[in-house]
Amino acid sequence: MTSTPRHSGVLFGAAYYAEYQQAGTLDRDLDLMVEAGFTVIRVGESVWSTWEPREGEFELDWLQPVLDGAHARGISVILGTPTYAVPPWLQVLHPEIAAERQTGVRAGWGARQEMDQSHPAYRFYAERIVRRIAERYAGHPAVVGWQVDNEPGNELPRNEQVFTRFLAWLQRRYGTVERLNEEWGLVYWSHRITEWSQLWRPDGNVQPQYDLEWRRFQGELADELIAWQAAVVREYARDDQFVTTCISYSRPQVADDRLVKSLDVTAGNPYYKMQDGLTLGVEIPREAGWWHTGVWALHQWGDRAFSSAQAPFLVTETNAQSIGGPWQNHPPFDGQIKQAALALVSRGARMVEYWHWHTLHFGVETYWGGVLPHSQRPGRIHREVAGLGAALKAIGGAVDGFEPASDVLMLWSTDTKWSFEGYPPLALPNGDPDPDSYLHLFDAHYRGLAESGAQVRIQHVEQFLAAGPAAVAAAHPVLVVPGLYVVDDETLAALSAYVEAGGHLVLGVRTAYGDRLARARREVAPAVLSASAGVWYEEYTNLDEPLAVQSSDPALELEPGSAGTRWSDVLIVDDADVVLRYAGVTEIGADAVLTTRAAGAGRVSYVATVPNPELSRSIARWLVPATAAREWSAADTVTVTTGSRPGRTDLAFVSNWSAHEAAVTPPSAVRDLETGEVLESGNTLTLGPRSAHVFEHVGGGHETSTPTS
Repeated sequence: MTSTPRHSGVLFGAAYYAEYQQAGTLDRDLDLMVEAGFTVIRVGESVWSTWEPREGEFELDWLQPVLDGAHARGISVILGTPTYAVPPWLQVLHPEIAAERQTGVRAGWGARQEMDQSHPAYRFYAERIVRRIAERYAGHPAVVGWQVDNEPGNELPRNEQVFTRFLAWLQRRYGTVERLNEEWGLVYWSHRITEWSQLWRPDGNVQPQYDLEWRRFQGELADELIAWQAAVVREYARDDQFVTTCISYSRPQVADDRLVKSLDVTAGNPYYKMQDGLTLGVEIPREAGWWHTGVWALHQWGDRAFSSAQAPFLVTETNAQSIGGPWQNHPPFDGQIKQAALALVSRGARMVEYWHWHTLHFGVETYWGGVLPHSQRPGRIHREVAGLGAALKAIGGAVDGFEPASDVLMLWSTDTKWSFEGYPPLALPNGDPDPDSYLHLFDAHYRGLAESGAQVRIQHVEQFLAAGPAAVAAAHPVLVVPGLYVVDDETLAALSAYVEAGGHLVLGVRTAYGDRLARARREVAPAVLSASAGVWYEEYTNLDEPLAVQSSDPALELEPGSAGTRWSDVLIVDDADVVLRYAGVTEIGADAVLTTRAAGAGRVSYVATVPNPELSRSIARWLVPATAAREWSAADTVTVTTGSRPGRTDLAFVSNWSAHEAAVTPPSAVRDLETGEVLESGNTLTLGPRSAHVFEHVGGGHETSTPTS
């Protein structure tokens, strides 16, 4: 991560595919984009077969009118390399590049990203087309940035060359087969090997240590792909052009904090359910792993994107209308487009681009709605988008240097996520393993914090270690660590040091139970931290039904319906205070739900279950009693997210996520950045249904201090 895009304010636009449109629509489209307040479009990333229709025959001039027309209207361009969707001639010429999802069984063609992107033959042709495009257009004045590839990491290929590389990777990592045998415990079930050639393929593997290392190796393939392609583009790119890729955080190869290290800025693609999926107080179950439901989940995506590099990010794709299959139709209510965009800006977005400008008339994404409908006539969605464009123009450079506030830090572990996808602690209602166990453990805590009004910063384990526990404790006095199962001794020592430095460490289930290779530790759980926590356990149980919880401490007031779900550690309390207990006797002996103990200059608390939303919000209010939402006396349907700007007063993003009016009362005088109106301290503001505002404090209130890291 070397730089950020050089622009003021928030870039605003959409992906635009003139190659999918009928001839003669370009000028109309670009003029309508100007009406909508667009300042950027993304082009070119999906059509390798248009750039190179036959092997070695290049047609590069078709994009020139798009770039010229955009530049003439003051619209910047992000140019994407088309390497994620190979042309049919390459499939025929080199069928061996197809990804093998089972050893020796090639994936069929007809979708995208069906190939092994580490294959040398693929890389040869990919590099050639990237060089041709970069050489042709790097000098165009409209191009401000490059997107290399698109949503990388879709496959976990098992091709021969991949497995050969995996063996070499293991040899560098372990040195000898004897060490591999010892570290992986291959004495189990007679898996000891005497030669590297005896290591079995991943297809039939059930050994968790093998699986974790396989996933780590696959993650490095994605990192390598992006770093390699970024280096090629930089041979041609101007100094004022940035290089990025767009991340789908659910891709199986992606370790996002490592993926972005070779890029100038993080960019990604949040999709979410609209209508009641963005209504506070309405519960809509998540129906797909790659799109989100709930206001809290939209904010969480922004915090995850910020976490990739601990820096502002770009939104390369997001909803304009319904997103998904033809059976998933939930276009936005009036106001929700603006709400969602400003929510992402409030958590660090410096660009908002829709996927996409015009709704497609063919292909699998025919019903992924764009800014223009199938009729191509601008309608309600275009008006909503134009309203947002006008708001972003009015806000302008007020967000320059803005850093989202954080009341609490959460620790993210991609290694644990990967481990739990194959060996999860949680079960589905039918008793099958839940491969999303880590996400559910993390979400259970994040959601309660977000819905209680707390603002969350997320750090990856390596980022936490790099920052240093004392610095983290000074910047983030509360650290929540859910489900950190795959964890090495260095990280556990750093967590202890965080407590000694004055931090409040909150541990969730499965934390500190495994080691760096997902081996169960021999220490009393939670390993290393049990003495500081004042609790330990030997037994644990899945919960088939929720267990009601009651408070043992008047300082923690429970919401009605608070319960533990899905899992419970059977805590043995040594010298910790028990804050919450199960409401009834459990035959397994589980009693304490939340404990806390002072340790060093800080404190360790332990949450022994997966809290339901009511319990999670209750715990969050105990952890973070003062939030911006409470400071603003915000109604239940209102979120208030804040942040600082060097040398200027703080900003507050205020949104009413309901179909009814709601009220807020700012703690000091504020100015609406869109209208310029000033609201004096103590005066109540009535928010319209599904309205969103950005305020800056005036009159010396809430002056900016040095942003936290």
